[in-house]
Amino acid sequence: MIRLSLLASATMLALGVSSAADAGGRPDLVKQGLAQGKQYAAGQLIIQYRSFATAADKARVGKALGNGVTADVLARKGSKQGVYGDLELVRFNFPAGTQMSAKIDAIINDPAVDFAEPNWLVSHTVGTNDPYYTNGSLWGMYGANTTPANQFGSGAGAAAGNNCSGVWVGVIDEGYMNTHPDLVANVGTNPGETAGNARDDDGNGLIDDVYGWDFDGNNNTVFDGAGDDHGTHVSGTIAGVGNNGVGVAGVCHSGVKILNAKFLGGRGGTTANAIKAVDYFTDLKTRHGINLVATNNSWGGGGFSQALQDAIGRADSAGILFIAAAGNSGANNDATPSYPSGYPNANIIAVAALASNGTLASYSQYGATTVDICAPGSGVWSTVPQSSKGKVVAGYASYNGTSMATPHVTGAAALYAARHPGSSAAQIKAAILGSATPTTACAGKVSTGGRLNVSGF
Repeated sequence: MIRLSLLASATMLALGVSSAADAGGRPDLVKQGLAQGKQYAAGQLIIQYRSFATAADKARVGKALGNGVTADVLARKGSKQGVYGDLELVRFNFPAGTQMSAKIDAIINDPAVDFAEPNWLVSHTVGTNDPYYTNGSLWGMYGANTTPANQFGSGAGAAAGNNCSGVWVGVIDEGYMNTHPDLVANVGTNPGETAGNARDDDGNGLIDDVYGWDFDGNNNTVFDGAGDDHGTHVSGTIAGVGNNGVGVAGVCHSGVKILNAKFLGGRGGTTANAIKAVDYFTDLKTRHGINLVATNNSWGGGGFSQALQDAIGRADSAGILFIAAAGNSGANNDATPSYPSGYPNANIIAVAALASNGTLASYSQYGATTVDICAPGSGVWSTVPQSSKGKVVAGYASYNGTSMATPHVTGAAALYAARHPGSSAAQIKAAILGSATPTTACAGKVSTGGRLNVSGF
């Protein structure tokens, strides 16, 4: 099945608001998203104030908005995280049924407002002794010279025991099953947090975020059961333990450490929580110094969001790649932008999906200028949680989607970083795109004209 709801495409839309010459945001794209009927959280509007905004300015904006109640999304004053600078980003909550276009029009000319946008809704896009490798199932890990072989795979299986020691990766998605026997050895823990002491040890405002944080549920339980299959599946492609005689093997067989920022629940997620998830990893790297090289983003929905684009920019400043699914609608992203893969940030790698016969998957979105590279996305086997007799047990499943292609590239980023210590995000991206193997199905469809190939790393 094509996991359209457990995404491989990314989409979000932002509303720019201010008539000042240096207004932030993109009002044109915001209005476009609203006109297209992009969905947003009922009654929720995100506003970023300008750095000079005073209490009187904010009171004036609040009065113009009428019946809104503020709830901080990212707040400069009192924020314990170190990624926001002079930003003050707040969420206004209105009664259900409130039309955001009217609220935006009410403040569009206020000089204290940098931009405003709905809180858009997003969703998921969906050489070892490991059985699924040896039986021919893990074609995405094969190369022309592996056993088994598939010339259209990533080549990650060419070197047994791919060791990614010292490298961290963030999974922004659902939660993942951190007790899965094919993941547990590669599950990371927050180095600044002490488990079980009910304290915010690392000063980020979150208590006991040992394995990450659930921004959808606002708690530290990042794995909530069999419903977290999508997050577990992408994690296995990145970091499935290799050479353990069990299940699958990821691009990074050993050494890599994955952490989770869960923001997708049973009803998808929101822009506001996506921003928190991206900034969570930026803060971990900037204040705690972990070698976090990339985040995996197999999700999308909604329209353009200046606030999310800015958060991805903060990750770029911290040297973190943002690897994103191109989407599963089969559309040309050059003609119809898809977010977050379509933002112009230099740290983004947008990924399309290949089938095992080397064709571009029928569902995969593409774009000669807006999508970067093809990677294995159809018939991808990986780790999942499963329900059995009232219990959640470890299992395996085959999914299709640009969601499945994206973690192949994220794993490649970690592998390159491990083999070339000290590489910058720009150097890692250049290496991945520069080593793409020319592929007929990708020519004219992605900027490299080729598919992922890590065999030369």
